[in-house]
Formats: sequence, C-alpha cells, structure tokens
Amino acid sequence: MTGTTLAAAAAVARPTSADTAASAIPSTASYIPSYFTAAEWLFVTAAVHRLIPPGGEGPGGNESGVPEFIDRQLELPYGHGAYQYMSGPFLPDLAPSLGYQLRYSPREMYRLGIAAADAACRKEHSMSFSELTPELQDQFLASLESNATVLDGPPAAAFFAQLLSNAKEGYFADPMYGGNKHMGAWKMIGFPGARADFTDWIDQQGRPYPYGPVSVNGSKDR
Repeated sequence: MTGTTLAAAAAVARPTSADTAASAIPSTASYIPSYFTAAEWLFVTAAVHRLIPPGGEGPGGNESGVPEFIDRQLELPYGHGAYQYMSGPFLPDLAPSLGYQLRYSPREMYRLGIAAADAACRKEHSMSFSELTPELQDQFLASLESNATVLDGPPAAAFFAQLLSNAKEGYFADPMYGGNKHMGAWKMIGFPGARADFTDWIDQQGRPYPYGPVSVNGSKDR
C-alpha cells in the first residue's frame, strides 16, 4: 500500500458526526452474508457507515461493498486464522512488535466482539449499536478504539483494530474480492489498478492518470 493510499485510508476511515438525514445506512444491494448472522450484519453495516461515511471525496464504505468484502474474507483461510499463530501460549501483554498474541481467529474476533459490543450498547443505552444515533455510534467506536469500553470477550481495542483494518482493506482492495465497487476508491486516489504498464506516468506528478483503473480480472468498471 502506497503512502498516498495510506493517507487516503486514514482520512476516509476517521469517524465523523452527521445529521439525521445523512445517518440512514445505505443498502448493501442484494448481497446475502454467508458468515455474519442478521444481527451481526446490522452491526457491521452500521459500523462501516460510520468508519467510512458517504459524502466525502470518495464513495461511502457500504456503497463500496466493504461489508461484503469482510464477510467473504471470513469464509476464506484468512478468516479461520490460517495466517496467524494460533497454537499458544497466548501472551497479550507482550509488545505488539512480537506479533499477534490473542487466541481469536478473525471469525471469532467478529462473532465474539460484535456480541460483546452490542451487549455493552444495550447495557448503557438499552439499544444495540445499529439502533444508536450517529453521534452515539461515533462515541462508542471511539471508546472501543481507546479501550475505554470493557467488552466481555476480545479486548475492545483489538476488536476495533480488526474492524478498521478490514474496512480499509475492503475499501481499497481489488473489486474481485467484493469491495471497492466500481473502483471508486481507486478513482478517488488516481490508482491505475492492475494495468500492465503505466511507467510513463510515474514521474508525472500532479497530472491525473487519464485511462482509469483496471481490475486483476481485466474488468475496467464493475
């Protein structure tokens, strides 16, 4: 991921406040989740709507298919923890530089984390996360990020980090994986995608790439 992409990801993924009219969660089209339950899907789509809200320079996260990307990834080896050390011992107090130290696969992180997050919301507000106002949703996500909320399950900050990381990945990944619909994120940052040759444009800083991005599978806009 380039520095430009990282900067764009950081900007687009920052929770923002919104008025009531902008708070309606966009439809995720006709996609039916394979891993997430109905209640979990409500949480994920609501959270992505706040992490990557519409109305900025690029499309919103739900519009881009980020929840679909996450759901699909959780059914792959990645979701089952194939790329993590899962044999223990688990020492979560060690320095992050020593690698992942929790016992949860990504699938488990979402299943247990969402249940615990919704339980925390119901305890404090008598509503699940998806039913909260946008302002309360932002406050709750911030409390997860700072570990201020104690979850009955995975550490709040670890759960938030998983969600935010996957949201960024889904927003900027190749569309063949379910996110970045119509290559909207790539168009936003001027990324050419999987074009075989764009070296003539590498040193032409300040000039927009004129030909549009291409997916790994060869499609130009889907």
